[in-house]
Amino acid sequence: MKITHSDPINSVSVISMKIIEKDYKEQVEKNLKNYQKTTLVPGFRKGKTPMQIIIKKYKKAVLIDEVNKLIQSELYKYISSDKLQILGSPISIEDNVNWDQDKDFLFKYEVGLAPKFDVDISNKDKLDYYNITVDKKLIDKYCNDIAKRNGKMINPDISIDGDLIFCNIQQLNDNKEIIENGIKNDATVSMDYISDQKIKKKFIGVCKGDVIDLDVKNSFTNLSDLAAMLNVKQEDVKQLKFNQFRFIVNKINRMSSADLNLDLFEKVYGKGNVKNLKEFKLKIKEEAESQFKIESDRMLKNDVVIYLLSKLKLEMPDDFLKKWLLKNSEKPLDPAVLERDYENYVKSLQWQLIENKIIEKYQLKVDEDEVKNHVKGLVKIQMKQYGQIYDDETKLDEIVINILKNDDERKKIYDQIYDQKTLQIYKDKFKLKEKSISYDDFVKLASEK
Repeated sequence: MKITHSDPINSVSVISMKIIEKDYKEQVEKNLKNYQKTTLVPGFRKGKTPMQIIIKKYKKAVLIDEVNKLIQSELYKYISSDKLQILGSPISIEDNVNWDQDKDFLFKYEVGLAPKFDVDISNKDKLDYYNITVDKKLIDKYCNDIAKRNGKMINPDISIDGDLIFCNIQQLNDNKEIIENGIKNDATVSMDYISDQKIKKKFIGVCKGDVIDLDVKNSFTNLSDLAAMLNVKQEDVKQLKFNQFRFIVNKINRMSSADLNLDLFEKVYGKGNVKNLKEFKLKIKEEAESQFKIESDRMLKNDVVIYLLSKLKLEMPDDFLKKWLLKNSEKPLDPAVLERDYENYVKSLQWQLIENKIIEKYQLKVDEDEVKNHVKGLVKIQMKQYGQIYDDETKLDEIVINILKNDDERKKIYDQIYDQKTLQIYKDKFKLKEKSISYDDFVKLASEK
């Protein structure tokens, strides 16, 4: 067997495989003899069928099978030994093989080659790093949110903005009369989900027994929420003959915030950890800053991706990749859809190549102990969120082992650790200009990016 590949043109090379008779002959003959021993052919005892009949009946199929096995084995051995960095998988170039007459075969495959490049990051590469400031306004908001989450439900006499109004809902006809067999339901109306201010005002200042008539299609634009409120299917909402409904107020629910006192502090952070409001707010500030650090790092990673993609401008075998995607898609792929989505796909592939190069260049590795400790840390954090402290290391190790038995979870953990290690490379190698930014401005900036 002889295998060669052509010089690349537009990052595409052609691998040629010349298979001659002696490459497969011995194995084909061996398989045919096995067929002769085991196959039952009418008119002959088992193992006594003449070889000529076996050859006529099975040789072509055996030959095709053995040649395909050779191709699969030797093609990828060649790619590996020649260190060809391919993208996707080889695409067969149509051939005119005559399996009945030919003894020697020539097969050709297109392969898309990954671009050759290096990633050189230095202090000449500059990016901004955004530190989100945790100001008094934000701390107060978090305090109020915590107090509200730990409050209790009360039933005031008169509603205000933000209340939940429990109503009996009945469908009306054009004369504003209740339809005998119309839609009826008891449901809660949340003012937080009413975007139209004029409609929202109708539910503010109401008391038990008050009546509100509404065109529900104009008042509640979210069909899913409206269908749930009326207890009907979304399709039924679209086909409503009468849109007018009467809402009779049965009850007003309001979440009353808990007092910002020692009982609340200890409920949230445990006994003895927070003694007063000042320490409570300081604890909130520390947690917010820690959480915002994750968001700042995520923004940096996003900016690194954009920067390096633009800096390196990796040339890709676009025509080959499009052809490969069309041939290998699990479901039939519309060429128009491929053209529309191709830029995002190729950017993702380019970044994968760049990130792999960074991992290789800086010799980043993840060992089993790191994986186990990482999972253990995640489990402890999750336990803490549910108010549990886990000190039983043996039990903890068992949980970790069970999690890592799942291949998808294991891959996810490896990816997380590599993300942490590459992020540290970016922080060390790029020249970062730190900028303070408010949370609201950061959210706006992140949305734009």
